[in-house]
Amino acid sequence: MSTVASSARSSSVTSSSPRPTPAAAPVDCVGRTMATMSVRDKLAQLLTVGVSGAADARSVVAQSHVGGIFVGSFTDRSMLTNGGLATAKKASPLPLMVTVDQEGGRVSRLRSLGVDSPSARELAASQSPAQVRATARGIGAKLKRLGITVDFAPDADVSDESADEVIGDRSFSDDPQTVARYADAFATGLGDAGIMPVFKHFPGHGHGSGDSHTGTVLTPPFPQLIRDDLMPYKTLVTGTEADAHRGIMVGHLIVPGLTGPDTPASISPKAMALLRSGTGYGGKRFDGPIFTDDLSGMAAITAKYGVVQAVKLALTAGADVALWLSTDQVPAVLDSLQAAVRSGGLSQARVDASVRRVLTAKGLTC
Repeated sequence: MSTVASSARSSSVTSSSPRPTPAAAPVDCVGRTMATMSVRDKLAQLLTVGVSGAADARSVVAQSHVGGIFVGSFTDRSMLTNGGLATAKKASPLPLMVTVDQEGGRVSRLRSLGVDSPSARELAASQSPAQVRATARGIGAKLKRLGITVDFAPDADVSDESADEVIGDRSFSDDPQTVARYADAFATGLGDAGIMPVFKHFPGHGHGSGDSHTGTVLTPPFPQLIRDDLMPYKTLVTGTEADAHRGIMVGHLIVPGLTGPDTPASISPKAMALLRSGTGYGGKRFDGPIFTDDLSGMAAITAKYGVVQAVKLALTAGADVALWLSTDQVPAVLDSLQAAVRSGGLSQARVDASVRRVLTAKGLTC
């Protein structure tokens, strides 16, 4: 007999006495919001696009309701300091993801605005994980003041390349455990400051055979990735609610034994399923947001696919957010995705699951 039941039966209070009011069920803010959204607006939440400046950002947000914008080297970054970004955010019916590549070292998009740090390799060589967490917290605080909400960092690749190679000093180490410790510390520091980190480039670019910006990248065979490149993700993916506020970016990487000979991981259902389930490499289930790498400016994708097709392939494969670097094709992308939903090629359940992850990652409140 439960304590509550025993107490109730032994009490001298009569059955006509008022009963305690049960605690209210938590409000499913995300679900309630989704119930009011059109299919097109749901699909728009799964798009993050590069903007040239404040006017471009405001226009694509107001007209298409995209879920996120990307501030790149091509962006007029005065929008981060002159109120332009704030105006764009106000045009959005939902919280807007404002994303950037700010890894440190040679990948420092906001150096001109005072956001800078050593490369990942330099950090691991000179600081403890606790110090790196503090460093990343400081970076995150600067990003937050500029209106950034998501940093496509840290790099979780395992690499012994020379510093100036495509991954090189963007990697913390050639030791998977060291990479895991430092990537987690950096991500935690960003999170401390209210910035969502995004690990990259799943399932591992560090031993790839080239640069996906300029052509095809072939990784070592899948069994080798399990022993090496995928090891950090066994730690970084926790299988808990904490994953909801940590993203993972999937690279344009062809993995023998996983993706097939002509299908980059960023558009591969098998690669997405590997990340989502964790089975197949000894990891845990990941239920946070999955981002693609850029689908418009990297030859590993653009040599075969236009943006419209690449976005559809990525979302159908299982990505939650498709990233590319311009706004002009957003209407065509949304038309294509709506057609895919109508035909059943992209299921409504698949879309809803991604929208829920995106809105949860944004910290939507009612």
